[in-house]
Amino acid sequence: MSSDEEREEKELDLTSPEVVTKYKSAAEIINKALQLVVSECKPKAKIVDVCEIGDSFIREQTGNMYKNVKKKIERGVAFPTCISVNNTVCHFSPLASDETVMEAGDVLKIDLGCHIDGFIAVVAHTHVLQDGPVTGKAADVIAAANTAAEVALRLVRPGKKNKDVTDAIQKVAAAYDCKIVEGVLSHQLKQFVIDGNKVVLSVSNTDTRVDDAEFEENEVYAIDIVTSSGEGKPKLLDEKQTTIYKRAVDKNYHLKMKASRFIFSEISQKFPIMPFTARALEEKRARLGLVECVNHELLQPYPVLHEKPGDYVAHIKFTVLLMPNGSDRVTSHPLQELQPTKTIDDPEIKAWLALGTKTKKKGGGKKKKGKKGDKTEESTEADPMDETTTNGATSQE
Repeated sequence: MSSDEEREEKELDLTSPEVVTKYKSAAEIINKALQLVVSECKPKAKIVDVCEIGDSFIREQTGNMYKNVKKKIERGVAFPTCISVNNTVCHFSPLASDETVMEAGDVLKIDLGCHIDGFIAVVAHTHVLQDGPVTGKAADVIAAANTAAEVALRLVRPGKKNKDVTDAIQKVAAAYDCKIVEGVLSHQLKQFVIDGNKVVLSVSNTDTRVDDAEFEENEVYAIDIVTSSGEGKPKLLDEKQTTIYKRAVDKNYHLKMKASRFIFSEISQKFPIMPFTARALEEKRARLGLVECVNHELLQPYPVLHEKPGDYVAHIKFTVLLMPNGSDRVTSHPLQELQPTKTIDDPEIKAWLALGTKTKKKGGGKKKKGKKGDKTEESTEADPMDETTTNGATSQE
């Protein structure tokens, strides 16, 4: 890496208070957008309308920030609002002409992201369209995702490795008799990069390999957990359902069709880097033009994947800043009351959940006796999990 690149890299991480502020501002907007989307999810609501409400809110709120600065600051949607229902796993953000509606009892996975100056905050949340506590298998699958997310939050810390997280979240899912869904990657986030090179695999298997990586201070991650009551091996059923794409900036090809050139030029102007929805393009031309763009790898599609009908799928994603004083989870939304059929009895999972996420430096130069096994003179402030959500996970007082 050249010294220029190193300097560039150095300037744009969490050592800069301005960068931290931008991440936190993006997170505040996305948390409010998620809250709004959840409030709009009602029986018979059209999914496309609610997705559009989420995206419009992000555009409007980010548009109000950094208005009067000399240098134009890019800001807006970093990942279009998706609402994937029941056994649909991810990326369902239909076109304007789509008539799909929500029904009472649906398990909704809501997924969205925004950025300010390329600093990205993403979130995903699972909401069941019902009053009262969520019970049975639906509760198990949501509790599995939530507990796995809480364990991941405690293991994504400097010095730990990506493999530690992969193994742990699978163990948590198994405790709820669920599977972690294959093919889901948790990525490092960097300025204008939603899928950084450091990656946490959801499931380690022979088909998917990623480089071993260690988490470091001042990094940012999108931790992405998807659980299923089924096999956790989702399938693409219909390519026509795909509406979310991202421009592959490293690929070039001279498109043959006029419609493709028109649409690619529109994408390059409006969405040069972040994922976008085809809803934001002129629909008739888009349908024609996108195919050639995807076939020649100018666009990376985000396919709509499905588990088997009747399977329950839950999705929780959060953005975490690895600050010098500990991990700061900046995106989340409270879950409904869950009454899972399983409880966590595994001592290793309980120990993970009892770990703190913040480290407090002790002043005065005296070494405080740490907990057993602590090697530093920092004590860890425990943010243990809520009893109700883990249903049986013990917390450290």
